[in-house]
Order: sequence, then C-alpha cells, then structure tokens
Amino acid sequence: MAKKRDEIVQSDEHNARGIELADRGWLDEAVSEFRKAIALDPKSAHAHDNLATVLAEKGELTEALFEYVEALKSDEGSATARHYLASFLASQGHDLAVALYRRAIELEPDFPDAHLNLAMSLADHGRLDEALVELEIAHKQAPEDALIQHELACCLIDLERYPEAIGHLKKVVKATPEHVEAHVDLGIAYTAQGFYAEAESTFQRALEIDAHDFATHYHLAALYATWDRLKESLDHLEMAAAQDREKARLWVREDRLFDPLRADDRYLALMA
Repeated sequence: MAKKRDEIVQSDEHNARGIELADRGWLDEAVSEFRKAIALDPKSAHAHDNLATVLAEKGELTEALFEYVEALKSDEGSATARHYLASFLASQGHDLAVALYRRAIELEPDFPDAHLNLAMSLADHGRLDEALVELEIAHKQAPEDALIQHELACCLIDLERYPEAIGHLKKVVKATPEHVEAHVDLGIAYTAQGFYAEAESTFQRALEIDAHDFATHYHLAALYATWDRLKESLDHLEMAAAQDREKARLWVREDRLFDPLRADDRYLALMA
C-alpha cells in the first residue's frame, strides 16, 4: 500500500514537471514526463488529459483522442474529463476525421468508401481540389457506384467544371433514373453552360419523379429567370416557397440568376 502511495506521489511529480515543460513550449519533453506519470499511475485522469492536450498541440490527433478517452475511463464521474474531451471534439473534430480517414487509406488504399468520406469532409471545409483528388480515386476504384459518381459531379460543379460534371451526371441518371438530386444537379450544370432547353427537360423529369421537390422548383425558377421567362420563374419560385418559404427567401437573396425579377411585384411580395 505504501508503495502504491509512493508511485502516485511520483506520478504527480512527473505530471507537474510535464505541465512546466509544456508551458515553456518543450512539448516532446512534456510528453515524456506525462507518459512517466501514467506508467506509475495508469488511473491518473489528469496525466491522461495533460498528455492529450500536448499531443493535440503537436498535431497527433488520434493519439490525443485515445488519451482523452483514457482520462474519462480513469474517472468516469469527472466533469473535467468530459469537458476536455468535448472541447477537443468540438475544435478538432474535422481534422481528426480527416486524419482517421487518411490513416484508414494508408492501411487499405483500395477503400473507395474511405476516399469518398474523406472527400466529403474536405469539401465541407472548402478544400475542393483535395476533395476532387479523393473522389477521382474512389470513382476509379468503384466505377459503378452511383453515389460516388454523383459526389464527384457535385464537386466538379462547385469547381465550375461543368462539362465534366455533365458527363458524369448523365451516367448517374441513366443508371439511377429515379434519382431526383442527380437530375437537379444535371439541370444546374446545363443552366451554367447555357444549355437551357436541356436544363428545362431535365428539371421537368425531376418533377415527374417528385412534383413537390423544393430544389427542383427553385432551380427551374432560376433557369426561367435567366432565360427571360419571368412569369414561369415566379410560378416555380412560389412553388418552392410553398415547400419552405424561409429557405427560398434565403437562397434567392444571394442568387444572381434572379436579378431580372428583383423589381417584380410578385417577387417583392414573396420576399416581404
């Protein structure tokens, strides 16, 4: 029992030394001290938390996550341990996910779902060029996967590479003809390229699948606005607003395709 108490005292000393070193910016040395503290007292939640904090600062996010979890396991009733873990996930969640996806791909390069999910994480944070690389790899590994090909096309649209997006989306709607979102995205790409008749036909096909789809009515309204078919544009904009008025108002405010409508009384009433 006395030996155990001595080990806990020594653990606390290493933990305190680790904090001092971390405060000075000597992170590697601090890690060494925290690991010594944990070796002496594996149940030291403070040492696990402190080690996790330094590992996160060093960019070793998966290792940091492990230590935060170990701190919580060491003291499941600790509000502090839960707080530190939650703060870490809130601040580092995206980077942690990216790191884990990349590690999964290192372990198994032929893993299209990992490439897809990595790409979606990257795209969500505006890293579109990196996302495109991962989507192209995923598509090469699983060329018949409509979900991957659709996400690839959406990334190409975001990068304004519309002809390539159209090529992929035509294959997606052929393979999955009831895929409303793919039809809508194909219509968006056609509109951006100035292929208005093709866009109209594509949006109309989407409405045949789901007559109440918000995105279809909204983007069809945008097509008609830029095509100078203003009454039809307003008709479909009002149909979109009937599904979700606040979303329609929010989207249309930033959409330059609706500029021809800005002075129209029906448009003004919709936005009021």
